[in-house]
Amino acid sequence: MSSIDDLMQLEGASAAFSFTDRGELTEHRIADDSALTPEILDLLAHVFVANIAIATMQARGWENMTGQKGFYPIEGFTLVGLEWSAVGNGHCGVVLANDKADYEAAYAILGH
Repeated sequence: MSSIDDLMQLEGASAAFSFTDRGELTEHRIADDSALTPEILDLLAHVFVANIAIATMQARGWENMTGQKGFYPIEGFTLVGLEWSAVGNGHCGVVLANDKADYEAAYAILGH
């Protein structure tokens, strides 16, 4: 499992957090200059869980219906906003400023 502190070391990290299978926030760090709140991170955690469940259903259905492979399992989810993006995998996520976001670096940490 990735470390919340490691995620906060990513350039442009505004927040990092962990959550349960149900999307309940379990731990978080918020940068001093961030407008994010624990309530926003809790919502993001629920968004991750819901979207990963939907994407998993779609990927499995597509593979079963078409015979094409490689869509399942879903490895993570990225929500791209106007100013920041949220990247999640497993039970952790990080919020990154778009002008500094390194998605590959985020997934490298989240994959461990």
